[in-house]
Amino acid sequence: MSRYTKFMAGLVGAWFVFSLVASALHLYRNGPGRPPIALGVAAVIPMVVFMAWFLGSPRFRQFTVSLDARMLTFVQSWRVVGFVFVVLAAYGILPRIFAWPAGWGDMFIGATASLAAVKLANADHRRSFIFWQVLGIIDLVNAVALGALAGFIDPHGIPASPMTELPLSVVPTFGVPLFVILHVICIAQARRWSKDQVDARGAQLRSQTA
Repeated sequence: MSRYTKFMAGLVGAWFVFSLVASALHLYRNGPGRPPIALGVAAVIPMVVFMAWFLGSPRFRQFTVSLDARMLTFVQSWRVVGFVFVVLAAYGILPRIFAWPAGWGDMFIGATASLAAVKLANADHRRSFIFWQVLGIIDLVNAVALGALAGFIDPHGIPASPMTELPLSVVPTFGVPLFVILHVICIAQARRWSKDQVDARGAQLRSQTA
Protein backbone atom coordinates (compact mmCIF):
# COMPACT_ATOMS: atom_id res chain seq x y z
CA MET A 1 0.00 0.00 0.00
CA SER A 2 1.45 3.36 -1.06
CA ARG A 3 1.84 6.29 1.31
CA TYR A 4 -0.82 8.17 -0.62
CA THR A 5 -3.27 5.29 -0.21
CA LYS A 6 -2.53 5.10 3.52
CA PHE A 7 -3.02 8.84 3.83
CA MET A 8 -6.40 8.68 2.10
CA ALA A 9 -7.49 5.73 4.24
CA GLY A 10 -6.50 7.65 7.36
CA LEU A 11 -8.35 10.73 6.13
CA VAL A 12 -11.56 8.78 5.59
CA GLY A 13 -11.15 7.16 9.01
CA ALA A 14 -10.69 10.56 10.66
CA TRP A 15 -13.77 11.82 8.85
CA PHE A 16 -15.81 8.90 10.22
CA VAL A 17 -14.56 9.49 13.77
CA PHE A 18 -15.38 13.21 13.50
CA SER A 19 -18.89 12.32 12.37
CA LEU A 20 -19.34 10.09 15.40
CA VAL A 21 -17.92 12.61 17.88
CA ALA A 22 -19.92 15.51 16.48
CA SER A 23 -23.07 13.43 16.67
CA ALA A 24 -22.29 12.34 20.23
CA LEU A 25 -21.90 16.01 21.18
CA HIS A 26 -25.32 16.71 19.59
CA LEU A 27 -23.84 19.25 17.17
CA TYR A 28 -26.35 18.24 14.49
CA ARG A 29 -29.46 18.33 16.69
CA ASN A 30 -32.01 21.00 15.81
CA GLY A 31 -35.35 22.06 17.22
CA PRO A 32 -38.72 20.99 15.78
CA GLY A 33 -39.81 22.83 12.67
CA ARG A 34 -36.30 24.10 11.93
CA PRO A 35 -34.23 23.01 8.91
CA PRO A 36 -31.28 20.73 9.74
CA ILE A 37 -28.67 23.30 8.68
CA ALA A 38 -25.75 21.78 10.61
CA LEU A 39 -26.52 18.35 9.20
CA GLY A 40 -26.71 19.74 5.68
CA VAL A 41 -23.41 21.55 6.05
CA ALA A 42 -21.76 18.36 7.33
CA ALA A 43 -23.07 16.48 4.29
CA VAL A 44 -22.10 19.08 1.68
CA ILE A 45 -18.62 20.14 2.86
CA PRO A 46 -16.88 16.77 2.17
CA MET A 47 -18.28 16.72 -1.37
CA VAL A 48 -17.19 20.31 -2.02
CA VAL A 49 -13.71 19.58 -0.67
CA PHE A 50 -13.46 16.46 -2.82
CA MET A 51 -14.49 18.26 -6.02
CA ALA A 52 -12.09 21.15 -5.36
CA TRP A 53 -9.27 18.69 -4.67
CA PHE A 54 -10.15 16.55 -7.68
CA LEU A 55 -10.25 19.51 -10.06
CA GLY A 56 -7.25 21.31 -8.59
CA SER A 57 -4.76 18.50 -7.97
CA PRO A 58 -3.56 16.35 -10.90
CA ARG A 59 -1.93 13.92 -8.46
CA PHE A 60 -5.14 13.39 -6.52
CA ARG A 61 -7.13 13.11 -9.73
CA GLN A 62 -4.73 10.48 -11.03
CA PHE A 63 -5.02 8.58 -7.75
CA THR A 64 -8.81 8.51 -7.86
CA VAL A 65 -9.07 7.39 -11.48
CA SER A 66 -6.56 4.60 -10.77
CA LEU A 67 -8.86 3.02 -8.19
CA ASP A 68 -10.78 -0.15 -9.06
CA ALA A 69 -14.20 0.91 -10.38
CA ARG A 70 -15.60 -2.55 -9.72
CA MET A 71 -14.58 -2.44 -6.07
CA LEU A 72 -15.93 1.09 -5.62
CA THR A 73 -19.23 -0.07 -7.11
CA PHE A 74 -19.33 -3.16 -4.89
CA VAL A 75 -19.11 -0.86 -1.85
CA GLN A 76 -22.51 0.53 -2.79
CA SER A 77 -23.94 -2.89 -1.82
CA TRP A 78 -23.97 -1.61 1.77
CA ARG A 79 -26.95 0.49 0.83
CA VAL A 80 -29.26 -2.49 1.13
CA VAL A 81 -29.42 -1.49 4.81
CA GLY A 82 -31.86 1.13 3.58
CA PHE A 83 -34.53 -1.34 4.68
CA VAL A 84 -33.94 0.11 8.16
CA PHE A 85 -35.57 3.36 7.04
CA VAL A 86 -38.65 1.47 5.84
CA VAL A 87 -38.88 -0.42 9.15
CA LEU A 88 -38.50 2.76 11.20
CA ALA A 89 -41.23 4.42 9.14
CA ALA A 90 -43.51 1.44 9.78
CA TYR A 91 -43.02 1.95 13.53
CA GLY A 92 -43.67 5.68 13.29
CA ILE A 93 -40.10 6.75 14.07
CA LEU A 94 -39.37 8.37 10.71
CA PRO A 95 -41.76 10.14 8.31
CA ARG A 96 -42.84 7.94 5.43
CA ILE A 97 -42.52 10.80 2.97
CA PHE A 98 -38.77 10.61 3.55
CA ALA A 99 -38.11 7.05 4.69
CA TRP A 100 -39.92 5.17 1.95
CA PRO A 101 -38.24 6.82 -1.08
CA ALA A 102 -34.86 6.86 0.69
CA GLY A 103 -35.16 3.29 1.92
CA TRP A 104 -36.46 1.68 -1.24
CA GLY A 105 -34.09 3.69 -3.41
CA ASP A 106 -31.09 2.59 -1.34
CA MET A 107 -32.25 -1.02 -1.39
CA PHE A 108 -32.49 -0.94 -5.18
CA ILE A 109 -29.01 0.52 -5.60
CA GLY A 110 -27.56 -1.84 -2.99
CA ALA A 111 -29.21 -4.90 -4.53
CA THR A 112 -28.00 -4.07 -8.05
CA ALA A 113 -24.49 -2.91 -7.10
CA SER A 114 -22.94 -6.35 -7.58
CA LEU A 115 -24.55 -6.72 -11.00
CA ALA A 116 -23.34 -3.25 -12.02
CA ALA A 117 -19.82 -4.05 -10.83
CA VAL A 118 -19.58 -7.39 -12.62
CA LYS A 119 -21.53 -6.74 -15.82
CA LEU A 120 -21.37 -2.99 -16.48
CA ALA A 121 -17.94 -1.86 -15.27
CA ASN A 122 -16.23 -2.03 -18.67
CA ALA A 123 -15.94 0.03 -21.83
CA ASP A 124 -18.54 -2.07 -23.68
CA HIS A 125 -21.24 -1.05 -21.17
CA ARG A 126 -19.90 2.41 -20.41
CA ARG A 127 -23.20 4.27 -20.87
CA SER A 128 -25.18 1.81 -18.78
CA PHE A 129 -22.54 1.96 -16.05
CA ILE A 130 -22.65 5.76 -15.96
CA PHE A 131 -26.47 5.68 -15.97
CA TRP A 132 -26.48 3.37 -12.93
CA GLN A 133 -24.04 5.65 -11.11
CA VAL A 134 -26.22 8.68 -11.88
CA LEU A 135 -29.26 6.82 -10.52
CA GLY A 136 -27.32 6.23 -7.32
CA ILE A 137 -26.54 9.94 -6.97
CA ILE A 138 -30.16 10.91 -7.68
CA ASP A 139 -31.35 8.52 -4.97
CA LEU A 140 -29.00 10.10 -2.40
CA VAL A 141 -29.84 13.68 -3.37
CA ASN A 142 -33.55 12.86 -3.27
CA ALA A 143 -33.21 11.30 0.18
CA VAL A 144 -31.34 14.30 1.59
CA ALA A 145 -33.83 16.75 0.08
CA LEU A 146 -36.85 14.88 1.43
CA GLY A 147 -35.24 14.55 4.84
CA ALA A 148 -34.62 18.29 4.99
CA LEU A 149 -38.07 19.23 3.66
CA ALA A 150 -40.20 16.62 5.42
CA GLY A 151 -41.10 18.99 8.25
CA PHE A 152 -42.23 21.67 5.77
CA ILE A 153 -44.14 19.26 3.52
CA ASP A 154 -46.01 17.77 6.49
CA PRO A 155 -45.52 20.11 9.47
CA HIS A 156 -47.90 18.09 11.68
CA GLY A 157 -46.44 14.73 10.74
CA ILE A 158 -43.65 12.64 12.22
CA PRO A 159 -40.39 14.67 12.31
CA ALA A 160 -37.16 13.47 10.73
CA SER A 161 -35.21 14.58 13.82
CA PRO A 162 -33.91 11.03 14.57
CA MET A 163 -31.63 11.54 11.54
CA THR A 164 -29.77 14.23 13.50
CA GLU A 165 -28.79 11.87 16.33
CA LEU A 166 -26.75 8.69 16.63
CA PRO A 167 -26.72 6.21 15.07
CA LEU A 168 -28.73 7.56 12.11
CA SER A 169 -26.79 10.84 11.93
CA VAL A 170 -23.80 8.93 10.54
CA VAL A 171 -25.78 8.27 7.37
CA PRO A 172 -26.14 11.89 6.14
CA THR A 173 -22.85 13.14 7.62
CA PHE A 174 -20.62 10.29 6.41
CA GLY A 175 -22.43 7.65 4.36
CA VAL A 176 -24.24 9.89 1.90
CA PRO A 177 -21.28 12.14 0.94
CA LEU A 178 -18.95 9.12 0.77
CA PHE A 179 -21.28 7.22 -1.56
CA VAL A 180 -21.75 10.31 -3.74
CA ILE A 181 -17.97 10.70 -3.99
CA LEU A 182 -17.59 7.04 -5.00
CA HIS A 183 -20.24 7.52 -7.69
CA VAL A 184 -18.43 10.59 -9.02
CA ILE A 185 -15.10 8.75 -9.13
CA CYS A 186 -16.67 5.87 -11.07
CA ILE A 187 -18.25 8.28 -13.56
CA ALA A 188 -14.91 10.06 -14.03
CA GLN A 189 -13.26 6.70 -14.69
CA ALA A 190 -15.94 5.55 -17.11
CA ARG A 191 -15.64 8.75 -19.13
CA ARG A 192 -12.03 7.76 -19.84
CA TRP A 193 -12.73 4.17 -20.85
CA SER A 194 -13.64 4.79 -24.47
CA LYS A 195 -10.56 6.95 -25.05
CA ASP A 196 -8.30 4.46 -23.28
CA GLN A 197 -9.80 1.63 -25.31
CA VAL A 198 -9.19 3.47 -28.61
CA ASP A 199 -5.62 4.28 -27.59
CA ALA A 200 -5.00 0.65 -26.66
CA ARG A 201 -6.39 -0.64 -29.95
CA GLY A 202 -4.32 1.93 -31.87
CA ALA A 203 -1.17 0.83 -30.08
CA GLN A 204 -2.01 -2.80 -30.82
CA LEU A 205 -2.51 -2.08 -34.55
CA ARG A 206 0.74 -0.13 -34.74
CA SER A 207 2.63 -3.00 -33.13
CA GLN A 208 1.11 -5.49 -35.61
CA THR A 209 2.03 -3.38 -38.63
CA ALA A 210 5.51 -2.49 -37.43
